[in-house]
Amino acid sequence: MYQSQLGKVEPLAEYRIDPNPMRYSQFVPRLYGLCLGLGMERGRIMPSRAFCSDESQGYPVILLAKHFGAFPFNHGQVGGIVATDRHGPHAHHGQDLVIVQASHVGYDADSGTFGVYRRLQSATHECTDSCGKICAVLGWYRGEYRFAQDHILVGRDPAGPVAIIDNQLLRQDRSEGLMLHLDALVRFDAQGHPAYVRSLSTAKVFHLADGLAARLGDCLPPTPAPLGAGLTPDLFYFRREIQSDEEGRGHLERNLIRFMPQIVTAGSPALSAAKINTQIEFDRAYRTLVQEPAYRGKRLLFVAGLNIDVSPTPGRPFPLTKFIPWAAYWQPPSGHGETWEQDQVLARLGAQGTDNPHQVDLEAAIHAMEQVEGVTLRLP
Repeated sequence: MYQSQLGKVEPLAEYRIDPNPMRYSQFVPRLYGLCLGLGMERGRIMPSRAFCSDESQGYPVILLAKHFGAFPFNHGQVGGIVATDRHGPHAHHGQDLVIVQASHVGYDADSGTFGVYRRLQSATHECTDSCGKICAVLGWYRGEYRFAQDHILVGRDPAGPVAIIDNQLLRQDRSEGLMLHLDALVRFDAQGHPAYVRSLSTAKVFHLADGLAARLGDCLPPTPAPLGAGLTPDLFYFRREIQSDEEGRGHLERNLIRFMPQIVTAGSPALSAAKINTQIEFDRAYRTLVQEPAYRGKRLLFVAGLNIDVSPTPGRPFPLTKFIPWAAYWQPPSGHGETWEQDQVLARLGAQGTDNPHQVDLEAAIHAMEQVEGVTLRLP
């Protein structure tokens, strides 16, 4: 069983989202230039990507192949999870190594909505969830949150400011569900018990906590009404049964559950979840890279960020994917690595040009392969 921390959730460093982030067509040549500046050799760099399997991630893969001259190794699982058991094979496939990790979130420019992506291959070009894995994980938590928003009422009563709380939400013996920080919602008496007013058929009435009453102030309704958006992250946490192995089906959910109160209350839950997953995966994967023997004596650059998939329009086959860096880890052959925070990554990338004279002309390369004389297999 997993649950959010019972007290305050541990803070994450601020991950700033630029309203006009770097296009992938600018990010990848800058990344290539940065690699050369770190001493990596042209033609000996093996890129790797830890992306979701969504088709919207194909365009970044194409650009990595174009600028690095090698199809990137696959380091990713659904949702942007890093497959850390693939470090060894990746290290053996090149002299110099680059890993780009990114969770992703769709964006519909027409509506200004995160978490959706237009599927041009569908019959009606409809918008669906993106990242589908992240949105699927969020579904249960958002449903629990909506129920609690509607079934916790606050308002004025002859007894004073009160909270009316559904009986199910008061049960602490549940194996999973949205659990309340009751001491932040209702007043407690001198004996340490909730200040009970009376019982209803499906709920109980308590004196409202002084702090919450002060926060609501004049917004406290004259008669009890749903708390709604007033159910803020400090008032609840989640408990959930998650059955899976490390880096398995439930890995993404385990990453996010501690932060679900902030995610479900965010203006764009899918964006918030993708950001948090990127931050957690960088922290986790960084520690495995530092200890991976196969990377010792080699140059290694690990860059993590967020892929924003701006939905394509009819006639444009690929999304306008943008990249928002989060952090990076650079390890020279000496093994004495260093971590770069968001500002440092942005500055290092920004110092590079977007013109890559070494980029591969993919159309010409494919045409050249078509002209190569065929090879007959010598079967045993």
